[in-house]
Amino acid sequence: MRTSDFDYHLPPELIAQTPIEPRDSSRLLVMHRDTDLLEHRQFPDLLE
Repeated sequence: MRTSDFDYHLPPELIAQTPIEPRDSSRLLVMHRDTDLLEHRQFPDLLE
């Protein structure tokens, strides 16, 4: 495996420049390792 295997294009306009308000509204991508299921969640959802 090479580090170049992890290179990808990320447009600068998609990189957050300031934190979202309120801070707990930040979005997360959660991967369930046992099923490889991906979920789009928000930070407060982690308590579930």
